Amino acid sequence: MTLSANFSGAYTALATPFTEQGALDEAAFAHFIDWQIAGGIHGIVPAGTTGESATLSPEEHHRVVSIAVRQAAGRVKVMAGAGSNATAEAIDYSKHAEKVGADALLVVAPYYNKPTQEGIFQHYRAIASATGLPIFVYNIPGRSVVNIADETLARLAEACPNIVGVKDATGDLARVSTLRKLVGDRLIQFSGEDMTAIGFNAMGGRGVISVTSNIAPHHVATIQNLTLAGKYEEARTLHDGFIALHQAMFVETSPAPVKYALSKLGLCKNHLRLPMVPATKGACEKIDALMSALNLKADHGATSRHCA
Repeated sequence: MTLSANFSGAYTALATPFTEQGALDEAAFAHFIDWQIAGGIHGIVPAGTTGESATLSPEEHHRVVSIAVRQAAGRVKVMAGAGSNATAEAIDYSKHAEKVGADALLVVAPYYNKPTQEGIFQHYRAIASATGLPIFVYNIPGRSVVNIADETLARLAEACPNIVGVKDATGDLARVSTLRKLVGDRLIQFSGEDMTAIGFNAMGGRGVISVTSNIAPHHVATIQNLTLAGKYEEARTLHDGFIALHQAMFVETSPAPVKYALSKLGLCKNHLRLPMVPATKGACEKIDALMSALNLKADHGATSRHCA
């Protein structure tokens, strides 16, 4: 079996529940993961952007990944967030994720430093050399300020056998084709944008790392199942009904909208860590209306014991 085997479908970029005191809500997180799996999601991504990884201490980061691996218990893939703007810290997160049993790593482009393409290459090569886990490069220039060029990705694919894929959050569908021109199927391409996930797969992608699936895992997973089976007309019909919800998850800076929606479902408190703040009243009212119209409920065994 190759390192890239069996990575496809809908992966949830998990939000991280916090208590009113600001600590990790470990019970809510474990319950949330069970609910995701019951909803049919194919994989989970703890300690990523939606999980407020930038505000987690290294110890908390380790704990979030450990809980995710333990709770998933092999039922779905765990692609652990392991990125940092400091290469040494990213290596630490990667080694820890491998030690506790994660299936793969999602490593975001080094942010704030604005490295050159050579710096980006050396960053990922150092991480890949430190772990045997499959690595997915996370390209999100809107957050990291740097864009990983196709040529750099191709160079990494050639130099690092365990760099197996890309999460593309550029929103540029052309990137699927321009990268495929250089590497073919050597790199698995996951969309980082719910809105473009169907088109992304049609052009050669293999899945989505989704924000909306935090609150609608069954629907997002179903759309992915349909596209991967080539049933694009059915996928579009379902997707069309969720366009407004996809947009609402980014009506304000993520993860504020999704955190509020999760609190409405009773899956976590509506608490974020500064500098992130809760969604405004207007955003919440829009989300309320959409969730009601779509009849989104905390089914799959969820309860209201973690309500805000």
